[in-house]
Amino acid sequence: MLNTRKKIEKVFYSIGEVAELFEVNPSLIRFWEKEFDILRPHKTKKGNRLYTREDLENLRIIYHLVKERGYTLQGAREKLRQNRDDVVNKVEIVETLTRLKEFLTELKKEL
Repeated sequence: MLNTRKKIEKVFYSIGEVAELFEVNPSLIRFWEKEFDILRPHKTKKGNRLYTREDLENLRIIYHLVKERGYTLQGAREKLRQNRDDVVNKVEIVETLTRLKEFLTELKKEL
């Protein structure tokens, strides 16, 4: 499951850090980069990818569509093209509900 509770504080993240944050292999991040034109990390002279906060937000949306909702890559691309704002809102709602569920579960344990 996506670890969304880590705070996004740095300016740039390496592909290893991004893969760890999303709990996927770096190869999947590179693959999604080829499949989704909204992912454009900066590259160093050595070719190392550096991801910004915007890249992380885009990855969060792609992760939600593909891994959590089960969209195909083509379906996810079309969904993003049709109504990106709607997808963003739904992702935020799911994350809020997940945090609420975790809070309530912890509260139940303490009672």
